[in-house]
Amino acid sequence: MRSLAPAVLSLAALLLAACATRPVNPPLAQFDRQYGYRVSNWQVERGDPGFGLVVAMSGGGTRAAAFSFGILEELKRTAVPSPRGTAPLLDKVNFVTGVSGGSFTALAYALHGDRLFDEYERRFLKRDVQGDLAAMMLNPTTWPTILGGSFTRSDMAAEYYDRILFEGATFGDLRSRGGPFVNVAATEVTTGARITFNQNTFDLLCSDLSRVPLARAAAASSAVPVVFAPVGFDNYAGTCGFDLRENMVRAFGSDVANAKSGRASLRDRELAALQDGEAHRYLHLVDGGLSDNVGLRTVLEGLEVAMASERFRALTGFDKLRRFAVISVNSLAATEIEWGRHEAPPDVLSLLVRAAGVPIDRYSYEQVELLRDFVGAMRRIQGPDGQPLAIDFYAIDINFDAIEDAAEKRYFRNLPTSFVLNDEQVDRLRAMAGRLLRQSTEYQRLLRDLGASAKAD
Repeated sequence: MRSLAPAVLSLAALLLAACATRPVNPPLAQFDRQYGYRVSNWQVERGDPGFGLVVAMSGGGTRAAAFSFGILEELKRTAVPSPRGTAPLLDKVNFVTGVSGGSFTALAYALHGDRLFDEYERRFLKRDVQGDLAAMMLNPTTWPTILGGSFTRSDMAAEYYDRILFEGATFGDLRSRGGPFVNVAATEVTTGARITFNQNTFDLLCSDLSRVPLARAAAASSAVPVVFAPVGFDNYAGTCGFDLRENMVRAFGSDVANAKSGRASLRDRELAALQDGEAHRYLHLVDGGLSDNVGLRTVLEGLEVAMASERFRALTGFDKLRRFAVISVNSLAATEIEWGRHEAPPDVLSLLVRAAGVPIDRYSYEQVELLRDFVGAMRRIQGPDGQPLAIDFYAIDINFDAIEDAAEKRYFRNLPTSFVLNDEQVDRLRAMAGRLLRQSTEYQRLLRDLGASAKAD
């Protein structure tokens, strides 16, 4: 034992010396509402300014990523009239939200555009991402990096995502790509706040989002608790001249009190808590599904504020909209559990996973119903001329419950939410997404109103 002591001490010293620190999101020297990755600065013209098309991609590992990708493929196959003849309906998408597994598809499409359709299945969907990550964690050569220090296995995962998919791109790089605006989210565990990766949120943190890697946002949005460590971010709140109250007054004017009701008020309280840069100097981000697993909260909050504030509608161009469609790509499933057949209770890990999943699933379905409620309520809003806003709304919910065949429905509902599926599972998810979208009565109504034609598979 005495002969082993020097070796053990030497190894310990090596590990401590090799402790790595996580990447640090840079501070923002001075708040400037004209700067950064935010919707109001998004100058890319995509389609008709009178037509808003949102695709919201839910969480659920590779299952969600493949299902969401199938929706993009179907939109690409669908031709709609354009000034130059016809164009893919996909070109009309101007806003994409993504959570957890859906964040990979959302970010990758915003970055790569049409190139994604040639590379995504090889680079991500049909890759054993989970196996690769496990092998990295079990490799002794990586232990000095993740033992001690602030660099975690989630940071290592972010580096891996960067190598296989994101190619070192940051949010600043998206400005030149000409794609839709993408909004992905994670959950801050201390406050429970939803952290959206756009400069509006990062203004509050006094941090420059343009230099944050896309891979790091994807890692945070998909950092399932216990499986992955939280992804760390620095909070510099109070150092760049940003004032949350002042910006709300600017956006909503005299309507600020009404605009802060309901979901918008909850969002305001979440963000206000983060203004304390001392109590929340460091943010610890985990899976976005804990605060929004279908990617609809940002859309719902925007609709609620638009209902309450005429000034907000004018600033955002909402008054100019004539058609507004939201495609909710909901890959949530009800995996069959046989605990009720056995007297012995389930193990602790299974209970933890189930305890987190049940409220997420219930809240996700509630959000879809809220979207439908907003569709009806928005039709009662009056425009600047005192007349009802002439906007046609389309709430298009794509989920496995719409599958008619019982055996087929059971197959999809029981697919795992891990980051590995076999090739057949990936291909069936993509094909089913396209089929369910084509069968949606709301989607068919949208196509009729657009004078569109869907190409056969």
